[in-house]
Amino acid sequence: MKAAILHGREDIRIEEIAPPPLHHGQVRLRIEVALTCGTDLKVFKRGYHARMIVPPSVFGHELAGTISDLGAGVTGWNIGDRVVVANSAPCAMCFFCNTGQENLCEDLQFLNGAYAETIIVPARLVEKNLLRLKPATSFRDAALTEPLACVVQGVADAKLQAGQNILILGAGPIGLMFVALAKNSGCHVSVAGRRAPRLAAAEKLGAAEVIDLGDGANPVEKIRAATKRRFDVVIEAVGKPETWEAAVPLVRKGGAVNFFGGCPGGTTVSLDTQTIHYSNLTLLASFHHTPCTIRRALELIETGVVRADDFVDGECPLTRLPELFKSMAAGNHAIKTLINVHE
Repeated sequence: MKAAILHGREDIRIEEIAPPPLHHGQVRLRIEVALTCGTDLKVFKRGYHARMIVPPSVFGHELAGTISDLGAGVTGWNIGDRVVVANSAPCAMCFFCNTGQENLCEDLQFLNGAYAETIIVPARLVEKNLLRLKPATSFRDAALTEPLACVVQGVADAKLQAGQNILILGAGPIGLMFVALAKNSGCHVSVAGRRAPRLAAAEKLGAAEVIDLGDGANPVEKIRAATKRRFDVVIEAVGKPETWEAAVPLVRKGGAVNFFGGCPGGTTVSLDTQTIHYSNLTLLASFHHTPCTIRRALELIETGVVRADDFVDGECPLTRLPELFKSMAAGNHAIKTLINVHE
């Protein structure tokens, strides 16, 4: 089968590989849709991810597909079932799993290989995070489940409530998903970001206010000039230290900041301790997802709250994936690209 193999920093190759054999408890999926992701772009640029992937390895993690083969011992599933699978599953045995924080599991088992014709789903993921799709649910929509589950986690951590004024810093795929869920929660949503098409997408998703940050310099001043309000909750959805620092002065007294975007390892931020203390701020960070948020994400997709039409704005055959990632690294600003893995 054809598959994208990550060999190292900015080195993806499309290769013919033998489909791995099925083991007990596993299922094989024919991948119908795979989507690009900002995390995959980070991995491409760095050449690895300490917890998720060590090259050379199959690559990609947002997918939906059809069960094409069942391993021994698999029950409750049939060949031909239409499914979506998360990119990880917790162990259910460690301290964090036993305290309801499965996203922090000490033994998260990750799944990579979405940019391929088929994929083997490990037994633990079959048990915990393989979900059946409703007949009317498109694979294109379902493939959004994993990133949306991370945003569901962020919304829950930030305790968004109807009537709140929410500021989302960043209008990439994650920022736009926050717009959709905050709007669905009854919040008044403002978005600050760059690139006119992404800001237009934010407005389409329900943002009442969009602020173009232009070259990205002086974001606090630009946001304050555009709106006189302080925000109940600020969501940082960029993943840069300077954006983390910009988030804190924009929240009201007693408000909360969710540092959702993960910054590069080894970076630091400088925050005003007097503001944090005397304004009684809540600072938090959300990471990954849980089996519960995976299921909630699929529910939001299947009820039409989140649709691929609002996020997927490009298509690319698998054979041209290396060129696509090079263009993404050079500044291609598509929101998400659908990868046709059988072309």
